[in-house]
Amino acid sequence: MKIAIMTDTNSGITQDEAKKEGIFLLPMPIDIDDKCFLEGIDLQADQLYEALENDCRISTSQPSPGSIMDLWDSILAQGYDEIIHIPMTSGLSGSCQSATMLAEEYDSKVYVADNHRISATQRISVLEAKKMADTGCSAQEIKDYLEETAFSSSIYLTVESLKYLQKGGRLSSSAAVLGTLLNIKPILSLQGHQIDAYAKVRGMKKCEKKMIDAIREDISSRFADIPQDRLQVDTAGTLRTPEEIEHWRTTVQEAFPDTYVNYSPLPCSIASHVGPGCIGIGVSLLR
Repeated sequence: MKIAIMTDTNSGITQDEAKKEGIFLLPMPIDIDDKCFLEGIDLQADQLYEALENDCRISTSQPSPGSIMDLWDSILAQGYDEIIHIPMTSGLSGSCQSATMLAEEYDSKVYVADNHRISATQRISVLEAKKMADTGCSAQEIKDYLEETAFSSSIYLTVESLKYLQKGGRLSSSAAVLGTLLNIKPILSLQGHQIDAYAKVRGMKKCEKKMIDAIREDISSRFADIPQDRLQVDTAGTLRTPEEIEHWRTTVQEAFPDTYVNYSPLPCSIASHVGPGCIGIGVSLLR
């Protein structure tokens, strides 16, 4: 059977990468000053960062049912027998639940996998699903694998400025002022359902070390029974310059020399809440 792999731009996969890998990509909508833009189509990361710095009104939303079904219809019209749709984690958005309900109209031709991931870890899942499809796995087999291994990942991230967490209501004004004065950075974690507070650290340099240590701890405890060659460590962020990106990627690469560390820009849905200068690190299970 011919199986199509589909995801959204919350995976960090770009339009160019999707075309290269043979993956179908659904752009996520971002509203800026009441005008809707589509990530990777008419909205790029630098445009979003500029809008954030200019204090524009920014909000995120789900793709419309019509845009999802139009893409599914287009894929099936190209001769694919089944579709595996891998949206962002259901813990952060209703996109997965909405897609699951829409798939009921497609007579078992569309399978929606609740993989509980976003950004770099979601990207790994999508690429693994594509490998499975290319080697003859059915849509049901791919869906089962993605959901059985959904929680075999971790993400940690921190922000350069507390301004955007405050604007989004995730931090009080007094906490933001005090944190800025003392140069205290929050470290957030995502291990499936939701983003949680992990630690508070003074200074970005100490944050880098704390997040790397957190991934090391996860590898030695949560993933202790998994061979090292089946764990992929990657970085992500909202960094603006090649030098900043390479500094963070290289720092993590030196900490985990046995795997090639990739860097991906955080998707707009996360970037709009954390602002420029955010850095993240993640680990994911490989098949």
